[in-house]
Amino acid sequence: MFGKRDDFGNAPKTAAGIKPASAPAPAPTSPSALRATVGALADPSSNAQNAAMLAAQMPDIQVTQAAPLAAPPPVQSEKTPEYYATKKTVFDTLIETIDMSQLAEMDNDTTRAEIADVVNEILIIQGGVMSIAEQEELLEDICNDVLGYGPLEPLLARDEISDIMVNGADKCYIEVNGQIELTNVKFQDNAQLMNICQRIVSQVGRRVDDSSPICDARLMDGSRVNVIAPPLSIDGPTLTIRKFKKDKLTLQNLVSFGSISQDGATILGIIGRTRCNVLISGGTGSGKTTLLNCMTQFVDAQERVITCEDTAELQLQQDHVVRLETRPPNLEGEGEITMRELIKNCLRMRPERIIVGEVRGPEAFDLLQAMNTGHDGSMGTLHANSPREALSRMESMITMGYSLPSITIKEMIAGAVDIIVQASRLRDGSRCITHISEVIGMEGDVIVLQDLFTYNITGEDANGKLVGKHQSTGIVKPHFWDKAKYYNEEQRLATALSNSAGDGGDFA
Repeated sequence: MFGKRDDFGNAPKTAAGIKPASAPAPAPTSPSALRATVGALADPSSNAQNAAMLAAQMPDIQVTQAAPLAAPPPVQSEKTPEYYATKKTVFDTLIETIDMSQLAEMDNDTTRAEIADVVNEILIIQGGVMSIAEQEELLEDICNDVLGYGPLEPLLARDEISDIMVNGADKCYIEVNGQIELTNVKFQDNAQLMNICQRIVSQVGRRVDDSSPICDARLMDGSRVNVIAPPLSIDGPTLTIRKFKKDKLTLQNLVSFGSISQDGATILGIIGRTRCNVLISGGTGSGKTTLLNCMTQFVDAQERVITCEDTAELQLQQDHVVRLETRPPNLEGEGEITMRELIKNCLRMRPERIIVGEVRGPEAFDLLQAMNTGHDGSMGTLHANSPREALSRMESMITMGYSLPSITIKEMIAGAVDIIVQASRLRDGSRCITHISEVIGMEGDVIVLQDLFTYNITGEDANGKLVGKHQSTGIVKPHFWDKAKYYNEEQRLATALSNSAGDGGDFA
């Protein structure tokens, strides 16, 4: 596939894909015979007949019969300096040997098979002593370096990991089930880590270097990536990945996790279906984006939805979705497309709902304008620790770009926003929906909020996990009752509120 190889040392007969290697070569051996040789050397049941055959095929290599090999020891998670030295030598030789342009034209399985052939040949020529397990680990690492994200590949494959945090080449942390753990994953050096960072961000047309040391990007599955490089990051490049699960979560998954009760999920579903304007509030890592994805499950398939994000990570479950993403400035400082410009353009695209991945600046004004001009059911997330604080944050963001009186901004918020859903990450690492609150209107110069559904912590179990209750506050006819009635959802809404009044059940 990389070009015809007669032996690894001599020049190939064609120059299609492989360049001459500089290492001395044994007697000519066909690729198939060479692979058979490698397989025989790796077989613990090799006998005298195999040894004689190998000696005849490769006279320059001394083959002696030995006792059957014991089972290879388990792969050590801590790699030695000698391992990294061998890997670097093999990797450098591989890059000089193969034609990288041809790799892009082949599927992943074919590429891995071809790389495995070349790596095995390099190891035989170098004459290094490695166990079968070490060879397999070396091959996997090299394939990950060439085709993927190096040492990060095993972590990205684990669906239970929600965050990967790399603090320089020698420290990599993960978050599993809300708890942060130190892993044994290490990079060869900061240069390797930086190369992987550049590979990630270049896939979405972004860059990270000395002139632009901070970058937000995403993986192909939508996982969010942040890179901050030296000189801003003192101890080496820092890479943070917010992973998304391969399977899209639903509100029923949140019920099974204990993040919300069944009645609370019913209320959220009704809110999503009846085209209430929703703000999802919460701290970092509280599950705002996941909750937003879950609520869009109830958007009618006939509605045209347009999403605006700094880094595209929403995973909407409808077909008629237009996804927009902001663009940073280029090297000359030009060409930037801001969130405000995206939202303004949305209004010319005949949207029925506008969903903003994260509201963090003056674009809050444009989102409220959209909510107030017929785009009911629009949604967005923002950082705040309570529904009341979310309103204050919204007002502060609008004042960043507009010199409007405070009362005018508050009236605009009260007229646009229907529901605030508060997501929180509790001290035991669990994520929970703690408030479903609705905006009633204005009393004087104060926006009036009322809680429909809350989560009350009652204690903790023997394992230190918090225990609490989701329950309604006793309001039987909320402010958005007319919208629910318009969509024939008032009976389900009344049932969910009455069922959970005063007793929301225990959730560990």
